[in-house]
Amino acid sequence: MFKGTTILAIKHKDEVAISGDGQITIGNTIMKNNTKKIRKLYNDKILTGFAGASADAMTLFEKFENKIDELHGNLPKAVISLAKEWRTDKILRKLEAILIVADKKNMFIVSGTGDIIEPDDNIAAIGSGGPYALAAAKALVKFSNLSAYEIALESLKIAASICIYTNDKITAEKL
Repeated sequence: MFKGTTILAIKHKDEVAISGDGQITIGNTIMKNNTKKIRKLYNDKILTGFAGASADAMTLFEKFENKIDELHGNLPKAVISLAKEWRTDKILRKLEAILIVADKKNMFIVSGTGDIIEPDDNIAAIGSGGPYALAAAKALVKFSNLSAYEIALESLKIAASICIYTNDKITAEKL
């Protein structure tokens, strides 16, 4: 598990949203509070967020962005291509990060071990606060009338109130 962040993605009510906290820690020390760990890619049609080492994640963002451009926005193919390269390349294999990527049709968690996970219920969360945000999002989907964007924000607030590696400097994006 990666300490130091929480990222949540959700598809709900014809909307896709992703949210993330801004905290970066090294060991048990907070180094930065306002880091943006989520991005829109491919003409604002794809959302992505990372957990893990920041420099490693920036490398993966760049690799993924190249894949998505090369494959003309085909998210499933770009994810498979990234996972293959990540798993087999000697340098990339050492990167310590995990990604969530989503568009209007698909959502995946991608790891350096070659895992590509498509969540069953259109909610995915990573990072040390991921389980808290995931539980909050599932409850909010079931027991509220909030939009995906609102659920993404509220779930991160709940995770931040529980996880010491997640702060309340939350950013969110939606499609």
